[in-house]
Parts: sequence; structure tokens; C-alpha cells
Amino acid sequence: MSEICVVRHGQASFGSDNYDQLSGLGWQQARWLGEHWAKEGLQFDRVVSGNLLRHRQTVQGICEGLGLDYQGAQELPQLNEFDFKRVMSAYAEKNPRAAPHSRAVREDYYRFLKMALHAWSSGEIEATESWQQFEQRIEEVLAVLALGGKGGRTLVVSSGGAIAMMVRQTLGAPSLCMPQLNMQIKNTAVSHFFAGRSGTTLHTFNHVPHLDYRERREFITYS
Repeated sequence: MSEICVVRHGQASFGSDNYDQLSGLGWQQARWLGEHWAKEGLQFDRVVSGNLLRHRQTVQGICEGLGLDYQGAQELPQLNEFDFKRVMSAYAEKNPRAAPHSRAVREDYYRFLKMALHAWSSGEIEATESWQQFEQRIEEVLAVLALGGKGGRTLVVSSGGAIAMMVRQTLGAPSLCMPQLNMQIKNTAVSHFFAGRSGTTLHTFNHVPHLDYRERREFITYS
């Protein structure tokens, strides 16, 4: 039985010109997670991530917290996020009145993203990759992670949408569950999977042991 610890990247730079980099808080979240695991004596046999900058930086922050020299990670592009900007743009083209304006609050932004995801999953809109292609690459990477662990523990850093799809597929849940799961996943949250001869199962979802107490709850973020 192999254990797969899947972590969503730390807080990215929402609202900036370049979303794909950690904010100062995102770096801290990653270090705190590494420090928590160091106190627990947790070690990893393998480190895997997507190849986005925020994935690499999160791995680096976790390694710093663990007190390890940063050696990078095995990069699998299948772990990258879907092109959420294109999904939202495609939905806005068909529903211009529903699109959030430039001064919209985050709640409006995520409400629109959820509607766009439902439209994408049902085939109402087209994006850089189809919903079916997204599903396929997540199936592929789950198989790679399950086969490569050899009974050890693997650390995986990915993005909210990809993790939500992993959970949906593992549970055999309908497509409509993916947007709901995606909106819930916290930055640097951990979801545990176990892989064995009978397949891959979900053990825990969206857990933030390094943040979920009074002194740090204000640092729990979702973007």
C-alpha cells in the first residue's frame, strides 16, 4: 500500500499581472506545512509536482520547513491546473452580462468561475483543452502516482482544479461535484490517498493541520 499526500500550492498572487507565483503568505504557508511534518517525523520517498512556478515554489517552501536542501521534484505536467482564464473567457463570450467586472469582489469572481466550470463540463463551451482531455490526463497521472510509490510515501504538489478532479474520479462522483470540490480546497491543504492492488482510495480531504488552530486560522486562504 502506497500513501500519496497531495498538496494544493500556497496562496498565489491573485489580482496581480502574474498569478503564477506565491505571495509572501503563500511561501509562509508552505514552510509551516513543512515544519509541521518535521515535528511529526514525516518523511517522503518521492516528491512530484506540476511544472508551474507556484508548484515549484511550494515544494521549495515545504522543503525549507522540513529542513531539507531543495532538490526540486519530478515534474508531471498532467498535474497542472486547467486553463481557468480561458474557461472563464469562453463562458463570458456566451454570457457577457454574467461576467464579473474589473472591480468585482472575490465572491462574484468565484461564483462566475463555478458557472463557467459547469458549462465546460457539460460541453456548452470550449477551452484550451476539452473537459474530456482534462479528465483523461488526471486519470493518467493518478495511475502514474499509484504505480510509482512501491509502498512508500509520495508528496505531490498540484492545483485546486486538478486535485478536485482526482477526488471526483477516486470517489466515482458525477462531474458536477468537481466545481464544488474545487471551490473548497484551501491553499497548502493536504488530501491523502492510498493506492494498492484494489485501486486508489481517498483517506482525507482538504486538511490544514499547520493552520487549523486559533493563532493561524486567519491565514487560511483559497486562491
